[in-house]
Amino acid sequence: MYKTLIYDFDGTIGDTLPICIAAFKKAVTPFLDRDISDEEIVSTFGPSEEGTIQALIPDHFDEGIHAYWQAYKELQYMAPKAFDGIQELLDDTAKAGFQNILVTGKARTSADISLEQYGLTKDFKMILTGSPKGPNKPENIVKALKETGTDASDALYVGDAPSDITSAHAANIKIAAALWGSIIEPEKVAALKPDYTCHSVADFRQIVLPK
Repeated sequence: MYKTLIYDFDGTIGDTLPICIAAFKKAVTPFLDRDISDEEIVSTFGPSEEGTIQALIPDHFDEGIHAYWQAYKELQYMAPKAFDGIQELLDDTAKAGFQNILVTGKARTSADISLEQYGLTKDFKMILTGSPKGPNKPENIVKALKETGTDASDALYVGDAPSDITSAHAANIKIAAALWGSIIEPEKVAALKPDYTCHSVADFRQIVLPK
């Protein structure tokens, strides 16, 4: 049914959202002189990590982003490998002729850290990352389709967040909701009516590689 599979990263390829939140706390707290909540951090999500640092500690951006990259790399032990079944999925879909593409809101720096940690640096035909200026997934999905010569009807996006659902809708492609991470919002996702709802990597695999 599909020719091109487009993946989100955080919460879809690996359980990296808790790493992001912990790294932000470690990076920005010394400059705030107070504790910062998970909710306050998450409220800034949309831009890449540079945008979050700019929103939280604009007067200390250079020190903050450097501290974030360092903390993000040091905290990889929190999610040291991709979700079970992801490597096999990427291997088998590639063998079956699918184009596997990564479209993530992460910055390229953190995406590269996690891809290297998971041994996935060569598993995606194309990697498109976030912008510090704001959300850019719809534009990057369209760019991926154009550069791979894929019709929108032949592509499927898979992501865990409500914003992934709206991004896929904006790009006019089908979306599979990935509800297998530790930070999910099933009610919000369901309200946005994804084309598929997957509670495990195996569920998603069944959609694209049915037996």
